[in-house]
Amino acid sequence: MSSHEPITELSERFKAAVHAKDVEAFIALYDKDVRVFDSWERWAYQGADEWRGMAAEWFSSLGSEKVAVEFHDIQEVSEESVACGHAFVTFKGLSADGGELRKIDNRLTWLLRKTPEGEWKIIHEHTSAPVVAGKIILQR
Repeated sequence: MSSHEPITELSERFKAAVHAKDVEAFIALYDKDVRVFDSWERWAYQGADEWRGMAAEWFSSLGSEKVAVEFHDIQEVSEESVACGHAFVTFKGLSADGGELRKIDNRLTWLLRKTPEGEWKIIHEHTSAPVVAGKIILQR
């Protein structure tokens, strides 16, 4: 991907890290001071160490299952050192033989900053799902 599309580039690395259940590759996408508003369990995560704990727990809970991630309708704006993007994301739980077990959809927003070394890092992530009549909608 070109440097004009940092959100798209990071989405590819995100998909690969999640599918491989690679905690370190996953955390490498994030700034050490990242703030994450996630849709599950906690109101917020502050810093890469807290987010690493979530990723390690998530990946280890999968056992032999894998997760395929699909980004849809990525929209992004980037300047020289800051980028913002949003997309719809589908997470599919896959059996060891690749069969789809379940899926959920999320809305995702990322705010990125370019490091002095020229690498894009996620400094804020926000995931959400709509609520209709008091129920969270996890499939589009």
